[in-house]
Formats: sequence, structure tokens, C-alpha cells
Amino acid sequence: MLTPHKLGLHNLLKFLSPVLRPVLNIPTKRRLENAVNIADLRLCAEKRLPRMIFGYLDTGSDDEISLRRNKDAYTQYDMHFKVLAGLSPPLDLSTKLFGSKVDIPFFASPSAGNRMFHHEGELAVAEVSKTNNSVYCLSTVSTTSFEQISQVLDHQHPKVFQVYVWKNVDLIKELLGRAKKQGFSSMALTVDGAWYGNRERDIRNGFTIPPAYTMSQIGQALRAPAWSWDFLSNPAIRYALIREDLPAENISNFVNSLLNPSFSWKDAEWLCKEWGDEGPRIIKGICRPEDAIKALNCGFSHIWVSNHGGRQLDTSPATIDVLPAIRKAVGPNVEIIVDGGIQRGTDIAKALALGADGVAIGKPYLYGLSAGGRQGVDKAFQILRRELDRAMGLLGVGTVEELKVEGSGLIRRLPMSGRDSMGARYSKAGLVS
Repeated sequence: MLTPHKLGLHNLLKFLSPVLRPVLNIPTKRRLENAVNIADLRLCAEKRLPRMIFGYLDTGSDDEISLRRNKDAYTQYDMHFKVLAGLSPPLDLSTKLFGSKVDIPFFASPSAGNRMFHHEGELAVAEVSKTNNSVYCLSTVSTTSFEQISQVLDHQHPKVFQVYVWKNVDLIKELLGRAKKQGFSSMALTVDGAWYGNRERDIRNGFTIPPAYTMSQIGQALRAPAWSWDFLSNPAIRYALIREDLPAENISNFVNSLLNPSFSWKDAEWLCKEWGDEGPRIIKGICRPEDAIKALNCGFSHIWVSNHGGRQLDTSPATIDVLPAIRKAVGPNVEIIVDGGIQRGTDIAKALALGADGVAIGKPYLYGLSAGGRQGVDKAFQILRRELDRAMGLLGVGTVEELKVEGSGLIRRLPMSGRDSMGARYSKAGLVS
């Protein structure tokens, strides 16, 4: 199919971008300035993106029960605060993750194809990670190369390379070697994504990247002028780590053909040996204590509790609910990361108190990226950083370590009230349109 990028239209439109992009993004910039929480950033993203792109970002699998459950579970944990703790803002939010000192205990989770949300893509996330001295994670299905990320983040910055379970062993070896060469000191194997989840919003919206230029998609594009201009005036989206010579419209089938659904613990053990002693070996996608123990026996050093953001097996448990049991199973000395459902700084505080050493965020920073590129990602980080600082201060703990030590006495689970889940994480939260 002859597309605008095959015609080289972006090579002409890029010269108009310095004039047109600021004009098209005036409403976007105003909405971003008025956003006060992650729920607002979600609405900003929805207004800027075509329906199929926002649907892909926002969706869960099947009936999206786990998607909602991840978020709602945090409302079932009460915060039993101490008073007169003698604390003054800002607090010390620093901690140690993957062997490196970082300034905040949360970081951006690896996500495929960041450039489909905003043309600044992974580079915007890397720049914000650098500013906040937080862990950076790069997805195998990235639209930015190792080398480009290394131009933003030096070898000393904590960087994690996320790996999928490919059939092609040589491809895995090649990617691991390239990651090591560019200073990625940690490897994370995603184990809950070998079978692709049933994401019905994508089916209904006719999701394809790049667009298939159907009448429906053209209509969506006309209603999202800022995104459409960025898409048309920049180079075609390509998955830069796998086959840079293939545009994304061809590589989707290529990627699916590479995924190995029969990947086993024996294969995972091989991968750990292949990574060697380069740095932390993380397994991402654990929700059972016995699997966490298996992973440690297999050679992994870190556990990442995740259900893929509710995008894989629907009705899987909320990650915050299984976290305490996994912490009890592996003991106090194994580093645990948790993701899923994080919308507030209070959510991060609860996760740290219940057994996590670090918290990975996905949708919050992707909403920010979609809403305004680097500025939007930075806003998401600043919102959560400010909320976490306030939550810890009100709880009466001055450091992340203190929160982790005293957590069981500060956070207690109660039966859920039907009113609790109707707050700003779902509402329009007073956003100025």
C-alpha cells in the first residue's frame, strides 16, 4: 500500500513543523498545564490521541476486570498515620534499586512503541529518568535504539533491558550483547506475555500502527490534529531493536511469529546463564509465591510482581493483593518490584509498605507522554513525586527505608466500600477542556 511515508511526505512536512506544531498544540499545552493528577493526564491523552491509539494505551483484556481490580485494590488499604513525627518537606525519597542509588523509588515501566503516542517517544522518557535520577527501562519492542538511549543516559545510569521470550535464540543473544555494550546493567525477562491477551477495544477500534488509512481511521485522525501532524511530519515508526529495515506495518506479524509460547523454566535458566554476572536478572510477571521461589532457584536475582497491567489474563488478582505473600515467601533480602494500578503517590507508599522495594508505573507516564511528550512525562513524575512526599509526611515516615520497615503497622486492609473506587481515578476531576 502506498502511504504518505513511502511517498516521503514527512521530508516535506518537517520544514513546516516549527510553525504548525506549536499552533496545533495550543489546546494540548493548556490542558497539560491545568492537569493536577494522573486522572487529568489520562483525559489530556484521550483528547490528543486518535481513538484507536488511546484505546490501545488504556485497554485491558476481555471484560477489563483485572484492569479495574488493579486500581480498586489500593482503595481497600487504609493508611494508619502517626502524628507529631517532626518532619518537614521535602523528604528523602531516595533508595537503592538494581544495585544503584536512585532519587525516587518509582520508575517508568518498559512499554512497546513509545513513538506511537508521541514523536519524542522513548527519548522523552529517558530524559525525564535522567532528570529524576530514576531507573530507565527499554522494551525489546522499542521504537528507539540502544545507541540513541545511550546518548541521553551514560553507562553509569541504571538501565534495564526488557526481554521477551523469542523462538530465535540467536536474536536473544544479539540483543543481550548489544544491551551490555550500551551500558544496560540489568535484564528483565517478561514471562506473562508469551500468549497475547484478548484486547477487545483494539479489535473494535481497528487498531493498526501505522494506520491502515480506512475512512474510520482518517476520521479519527482529523479529530486529533496535533497527533496526526506529528505522525505525518516525522519518520515512519519502526521497532528499532529488532529489524530497523522493516516498518511497523510489517513487523507486527514478524514479532508475533518470534514469540515462543512454549518457553519454559529450563529456557529461563538458560537466559540467566546467558546474561551471566553482568548485573541483576529480573523476572517480570510473577503473581504466585511458588513461582517467585522457582525463579530464584532458576537464577533470577529480582522479582517483578505484575499481571501486565491487566492486559493479559482477565480476572487475575490485583498485584498489590499478592505482593505481601510473595514478600513472605522470598524473605526480606530479595528485591521486589511491583506494578499495576498505580495512580497516586499514596498507591506508591502502600506498595512500599506492603513489601515492594520499587514501584514501576506504566499508564501514568504514557498518559503524560501522549498528552505532551517530554513535558507530559515530566508532569506525571512530578505529580507522583509530590504526592508520595506528602503521603509519607502525613503517614509520619521520613524515608523510604522507614516506610518499608514500619509498613505493616501503617497500612491495613479493610473490606472495600463501594464509594471508595469512585474518586478521581475515574472522574473528570475538574479538568478544563
